[in-house]
Formats: sequence, structure tokens, C-alpha cells
Amino acid sequence: MTKLSNIMLVYVSAAIVVFLILLRFYLRSCVKKCTCKSKLFGKTVIITGANSGIGYHTALRLAGRGARTILACRDEERALAAVEKIKNETGNMQVIYRHLDLTSLQSVRDFANDVLKTEDRLDVLVNNAGACALRNEYTKDGIVEGMQVNHFGPFLLTLLLIPLLKNSRPSRIVNVSTLMYVFGFVNLEKFNEKRLNRINLYADSKLYNLLIQQEFSERLKETDITINSLHPGVIVTGILGIPNPLFAAFFKFICWVSPRTAEEGAETAVHLAVSEECKNVTGKFYIDCKETFLLPKAKDAVMATKVWSLSEKMVKNYL
Repeated sequence: MTKLSNIMLVYVSAAIVVFLILLRFYLRSCVKKCTCKSKLFGKTVIITGANSGIGYHTALRLAGRGARTILACRDEERALAAVEKIKNETGNMQVIYRHLDLTSLQSVRDFANDVLKTEDRLDVLVNNAGACALRNEYTKDGIVEGMQVNHFGPFLLTLLLIPLLKNSRPSRIVNVSTLMYVFGFVNLEKFNEKRLNRINLYADSKLYNLLIQQEFSERLKETDITINSLHPGVIVTGILGIPNPLFAAFFKFICWVSPRTAEEGAETAVHLAVSEECKNVTGKFYIDCKETFLLPKAKDAVMATKVWSLSEKMVKNYL
């Protein structure tokens, strides 16, 4: 390599470093906070997967606004610890834990029955629970674990709680999604096949979520129930559990370029749950508290109807 080539390499490397630093500062400046001051006294909210990460901070913020806050979680020990921490930080004693295991449709049914029997209202349902780091196995319901936890379980839960949401209207459904849906595909014949690539499965499940949202939005348009989704940002949480060291390193690099905390990731969820400007908005996708463009494949009405029919078929024994 010539001296000139070495000099050029140094300049190119320096330019890349400067670009990445400027990009990091720019993306950091894009992080927005929910500025709405609305209180939630007398209202009830449910947040799934709320014992840690984005779900925990969403629960903390909503409890801080006075809501009766139900943490729907699988791990009782961690959930109870989160409940006590939220109570201590907010002074809100109306924070409770209820067991919900999305790998079991019976657990979803039991949770919903319990809520319908014991709660007189539900103002906000936040479908936050989801994961990529799941086994490439079938649940006892015969569904690939990743698809059940990320799609079919939340779909069933939402359907079962619609009556209570209707009784409490105006009410809201908030789905924590991801921009990874852009890499997802819908295959109605092979959706329940095991796949070694958990990232692809996760992306597919999130595309299913967004399509189902379109159908929910259409079916609920006369009920005063809104449903919207959000991308919380690229955040290092326990959701991925990436086993591949190279991909894990790449993911951490992306998190460095676009830095934000789990607390910041919860801001858009809180915004959709409480903001006055969102009260009549439905079927949309938000990033940093702003409505964002969705790819056509996530808004395909024909495909949304097909995914709805498939989803009903998969959970029909528990409806």
C-alpha cells in the first residue's frame, strides 16, 4: 500500500468516525418526552410485561399519574418487586400484580376472566410484553413460541378485554411494536413452522401485529376505542437475548449510534396512553411521540382481514 493510499485511508476513517458521532448527536436530539400533563385518577390501566424495561417504566409513569395500575407478568417474584418499587416511588397504592403467561392461551383466558370479574373499568391496555429470545419450540397450544407470545397471545387478550374497554370508553389500546416489522413477511401457510432465525420470526410477528391493528381499528371505529402502535427505539433490554456474538456486537453498536434508555423508550407509550392529541387517533404508528409513516404491507386491508381470520382460528378454543 502506497503512502498516498495510507493517507486516504486515514482521512476516510476519520470521516466515518465524525459522521457516526454527528449521527449519534442527531439521533439523540430526536428523543422526545410526553409533555401531556393529564392525570389518571379513577382510571385503570393494564401493562403486560411490566416487571422490567419499557413495560416497567410505562407502568411507573402511568401509576405516577394516579391510575390503578395492573402489572400483567409471568414472573411473580420480579413483578411483586416491581409493584413495591412503583408504590414507593409514586406513593400510589393502587398498583397490583396479576399473573399472565402469554405462552399459555389458558393463562390469557384466566387472566382476562379475573379482570372482567374484579375490575369495573379498563381505560388503557398496553400490550408491551414480547420477546425475540424465545425457544424455537411449540407451546402446549401447538403454536411456535415466538408467534404466540408476540402475536396470538396479545391478540386473544385484547379480544377478551374489549367488553370492559367498551364499558369504560373512551378507552385506548397501545401496542409496543418495532421498526423491525419492515423485515417481516406474512406467510399464511408457513407461519407456524419452526425457524432457526429468531430475528426473522420476531419481525414477522410484529408485522402481523400491525396488520391486526388495522382490522381492530376498522372494527372499533364506532366504539370510541382507539388502537395505536409505537416503536420505542433501539434499546438494550432483555427482549433480544442475542446468542450470536457478532450480531450482539452489531446490535450494541446500533444502540450506541442511537442511544436511549428504557425510560425514554416508554415515553411514546405514555404519550399514546394519555395525550389529548391522540384521543381521536386510531390505527397509526408512532415514533418519538409523533405519527410516522407505515409501509403499505403493514396497511394492506385484504391481508389484515386474512390475518384476523387466521388469528381467530388459532385462539378459537379460548374465546
